Amino acid sequence: MSQTLVRWSELKAVPWKNGGGVMRVLARVPAAATNDDLGWSASIAEIEADGPFSAFPGIDRVIMLIGGTELFLDVDGTPHRLSKTDTLAFSGDAVTTCRLPAGPARALNLMMGRGHAVGTSRTAEVAGAHQVTARDSGEAVVLVALTGGLALDGGVAMDALDAVLVDASGSVTVTGNGLLAELRVDQRRAD
Repeated sequence: MSQTLVRWSELKAVPWKNGGGVMRVLARVPAAATNDDLGWSASIAEIEADGPFSAFPGIDRVIMLIGGTELFLDVDGTPHRLSKTDTLAFSGDAVTTCRLPAGPARALNLMMGRGHAVGTSRTAEVAGAHQVTARDSGEAVVLVALTGGLALDGGVAMDALDAVLVDASGSVTVTGNGLLAELRVDQRRAD
């Protein structure tokens, strides 16, 4: 497999581990992994109220605010303010709580089993064409349309929050005008 389109409209909402909200999983490696044997996962979380984040011992996290205007996180006593498209890397072992001073938020969440995968998150502006290639067989890329107005190779339209998964040295070209979130995961140590 080199690329797979994931439609936001077809994803099922599942409860968070602590029951405090819901998320939709874009990708999980291995597909049937538990938190104990997770290589990595990418999901979009709906954050409706102030409260604690679930604890994920042995998991490293990268979160990007993709909906709402701001999110305040307290990670083991250290405050962080995220504005739209800001990212924060932190340990799933940390005691983490959130506040939503401007109302509900939506976050793109990358979780990696420590010792199995490492990853990064950034945004990419598309103006015309934007080509993305997984650098080698150990890397996976998840692209999430943060706006409409984008299409994949061959003109397949991407709605906002649709994702495309690129792996095994695959590549994809996204065309149009809009904004993408780009997650890159080095999974050489993932099962």
